Amino acid sequence: MTPATKTLDRAKIAYTAHEYHHQAGSGAYGLEAAEKLNLDAACVFKTLVAEVDNHKLVVAIIPVNEKLNMKRLAKAAGSKKAAMASPEDVQRSTGYVLGGVSPIGQKKRLATFIHQSATSLSYCYVSGGRRGFDIGLTPNDLKVITSGLFCNLVN
Repeated sequence: MTPATKTLDRAKIAYTAHEYHHQAGSGAYGLEAAEKLNLDAACVFKTLVAEVDNHKLVVAIIPVNEKLNMKRLAKAAGSKKAAMASPEDVQRSTGYVLGGVSPIGQKKRLATFIHQSATSLSYCYVSGGRRGFDIGLTPNDLKVITSGLFCNLVN
């Protein structure tokens, strides 16, 4: 059990749990998850925490094979600029370690933006709250549980 699965259980949202052996030293956590779970990278999403104007943190959820467009994230958040948050700020705000940051069950509820490609999927996968653990759920359930907004976040 992780804060993410506990949050989903409390909300009575259906999900599937997928564990895999995380290879220490693997820097591309999301791509590793897609490969080890034998999933198309377009349906596996990474959770990124960025800092926008006034040191406010926000969450971006994008496919693991894509790169976050900071200008688009800033615009979606109603800000002028966005930059990746420091690992310390990410851990302090979410309660998760890098490579295991789930968009669900974070310590502080942050504004969340989900790349619009998720709307074309019947199921998507996000970190379950620790390295080597992903959860699958519908994009709409992801939107509901995170109070997220679908928007274009990549080039």
